[in-house]
Amino acid sequence: MAPRTRKAERRTEALSRERIVEAAVELLDAAGEGGLTFRTLTERLATGPGAIYWHVANKGELLAAATDAVVVAALAGAPAESAGSPQDEIRAVALALFDAIDEHAWFATQLALQFSRSPWGAVTPRIFESIGRQVRALGVPAGNWFTATSALVHYILGATSQNVANGRDLGPGVGRAEFLDAASTAWEDLDPDDYPFTRAVADQLREHDDREQFLAGIDLVLTGITALHLSNG
Repeated sequence: MAPRTRKAERRTEALSRERIVEAAVELLDAAGEGGLTFRTLTERLATGPGAIYWHVANKGELLAAATDAVVVAALAGAPAESAGSPQDEIRAVALALFDAIDEHAWFATQLALQFSRSPWGAVTPRIFESIGRQVRALGVPAGNWFTATSALVHYILGATSQNVANGRDLGPGVGRAEFLDAASTAWEDLDPDDYPFTRAVADQLREHDDREQFLAGIDLVLTGITALHLSNG
């Protein structure tokens, strides 16, 4: 038994959990969740399944670890707490997640699953902490920390995921400008009695920038938090 144990230990030293998760992210980026299997993972890592199971129990744990790895990398690009105002740092975290979801097609779905099914896992507390610290730094009363932070997190994840989904569902050969122009034209052609507002903003739909719109939404939420919670604090 001793030689076998030493062999297993040498294998686990050579094949770390971090390398397994890194390879899983690569497979997810290349082929989506369906392309991530323990068979393809063992082929990519040139190892046996036992070496992987030593570190990761099942695919669910592997997906959670891959999601957390992307979150960690995204948040690492946000500035240190002393770098700017709480508002600036919230925007930085929001844009970091925006870019991560844009870069990894599978990430938005897994992020939503982690929040809904495993709020006790690593992902939810990590994102909640990064936003919540800045909500606290804004001076929001302690009794409102959870509500204010939840509002920001829900907006960031929801708006980001929707923006990215819109960009990926255009169809082959359809550019963003062409898609927005078609949608805007369709809005302009709506019945003016039934849809006066939608017709009025149709041209804004055509010309809007997703990133600027996303940040404008962050500013609206922050303005609401400041006006409501600080004035009542």
